[in-house]
Amino acid sequence: MRAELESRWIAARRANEPFVAQFALTALDGTTNVIGFAAHPVRDVRGGVVSYFATAHDVTPLAQRHQLNDQLVGALDASRDAIVIFDARSHLVFANRGANLLLGITEIAGSTTDNEAATTFFDAMRNQVPRDVLIEPAHNTWSGELGHRSPDGIMRTLSVTLHVVRDDTGATVHYSVLARDETEAKQLQNELQRQATHDELTGLPNRTLFLRRVAEALDRSRTLKRGVTVLFLDFDGLKTVNDTIGHRFGDQLIVSVGKRLVNATRPNDVVARLSGDEFAVLAEGVADETLALEIAERLRASITGQHLVNGVEVTSGASVGIAIATQALLAEQSPADAATTLLVNADTAMYRAKQRGKGRCEVYTEEMRTQARDRQRTASQLERAMAAGELFVVHQPIVSIHTGRIVGVETLVRWRHPERGVLTPPAFLEVAEETGVIGPIGDWVTGEGARSLRRLIDEGVVERTTTLHINVSSRQLSDANFVERTVAAVTAAGLDARQVVLEFTERTALASNPAVSRSLNALARLEVRLSIDDFGTGFSSLAHLRDFRAAELKLDGTFIRNVGHDASDDPIVRSIVQLAHSLDMTVVAEWVQSAEQLQRLRLLGCDHAQGNHVCAPTDEAGLRDFVQRAAYSLGSGAGPTPA
Repeated sequence: MRAELESRWIAARRANEPFVAQFALTALDGTTNVIGFAAHPVRDVRGGVVSYFATAHDVTPLAQRHQLNDQLVGALDASRDAIVIFDARSHLVFANRGANLLLGITEIAGSTTDNEAATTFFDAMRNQVPRDVLIEPAHNTWSGELGHRSPDGIMRTLSVTLHVVRDDTGATVHYSVLARDETEAKQLQNELQRQATHDELTGLPNRTLFLRRVAEALDRSRTLKRGVTVLFLDFDGLKTVNDTIGHRFGDQLIVSVGKRLVNATRPNDVVARLSGDEFAVLAEGVADETLALEIAERLRASITGQHLVNGVEVTSGASVGIAIATQALLAEQSPADAATTLLVNADTAMYRAKQRGKGRCEVYTEEMRTQARDRQRTASQLERAMAAGELFVVHQPIVSIHTGRIVGVETLVRWRHPERGVLTPPAFLEVAEETGVIGPIGDWVTGEGARSLRRLIDEGVVERTTTLHINVSSRQLSDANFVERTVAAVTAAGLDARQVVLEFTERTALASNPAVSRSLNALARLEVRLSIDDFGTGFSSLAHLRDFRAAELKLDGTFIRNVGHDASDDPIVRSIVQLAHSLDMTVVAEWVQSAEQLQRLRLLGCDHAQGNHVCAPTDEAGLRDFVQRAAYSLGSGAGPTPA
């Protein structure tokens, strides 16, 4: 340091120039002071330097402030945030490196040259900041968001803190601004919010956002008196696509359905995907039932028909439920609660449409609400019924019309309801299927029936070849573990799988459900016999009989009702019997109620009979009593005579 100062001093003397320098001196006590030294040449009348006049001052505080300023500027430049200071006339005073990167401000502090980037930023701030902050002395600080286009042309969101420094009179001295780029954070926040309120696959609003939109529409309807209608859609075909060609193509079908619904709605309608194959539509301004049905039918038609999924044509149908907001609903509930109620009501109406055969549109009524409550109550009671021992089984024999012997026993479930008395399956099995309780109930019925038949065989009440008949539903057959559980229950009771006859409806067989088909094929391979139950209540397509791997066909009572009384029904029954026999199927007549029917069925070639004329459903003891007391007219052609 000393050598440098001496060199500069010598150079200044040679040039007859002033010499100014700062240097540090260490005192005896160890402290260091900064000395400011200035030597100015003293000239004679001819301009020659005759001497130097020098002064020395302790400038330690000033040097420290300069050092601190340098440190602060370095720290500010290291910040990625933009820090800008403007004077009272909005001219740039200071801008750090962050201001250059974010705002494009390049002027150095103290410059009086116009800076377009600085001027643009100040104008943007002045236009977006509340006026009181810039004008009123009582408001000196403001924090908020500004929109500003950065030098790279991107519209950015800036988090800005503005501090207006004023003097004692309230006049503005300068403006200090801290700006942080929140664009990416804002985009991430918006994306997270979008993901929370939109379906990932279709991009449509999800249940959360849909209910919010419905609540907003209901709130507006309170004052504007505009109708609000919610439509609930369930389309068919998704499960078939998922099971046959894969979930990836099922996703494509969902996207296709979503697009069709959007195209079939009005611009202000809200289409949402709730889950799986369920969509909902908000139609604001619709209060008329006729108009609501027209909209529903248009939506149903838009997604009904062929969808091209990866080159494969997929057929889809839809059921639509409609719920229209009423003034009573708005008076009773808040908009948020009313929105949920409206969606639930539309779902209830959609379910009614499916019950009535799918491909329909139904408007919600109060009757549906009552039925829905009853179904919900039944469902909750049914879940407790098994544990409470309220379920029990009865047995109904199936006899040979020609020999009179018992060839099979059908085990049926009953519910000893604590309030409604003994209930038969039509009163609760549909609810059991909806809730999934049908699985455990079905397994229990199979086990009870197998054990009863084993006891009857061991006691010699029935022959060892007697078969056990069990009714199964589509829901049960769709269960991947159904076959294994059924065979295990039968084997555990000591029966052979070939002694079991599982009865299912024609509609179940024709449902094109791959899971059901897999179960039926597996059962057939295990030599479990299959029976088409209630033939005549479904499609009744004789051509389909050859496609079923069934060993038995049960004629529904609608075919049997007039047999023996109206000869016009004979050709139909005879044709079905002959066709079934040609396909190596045994024919069982259900609901046989009289001796005349039994006699006529024998002449028409029917194999077996079942019904109250033969024996009403009874418990195990009653079945023993029936066998002991029944009088058989073997060889007389009269068939069995009930006790």
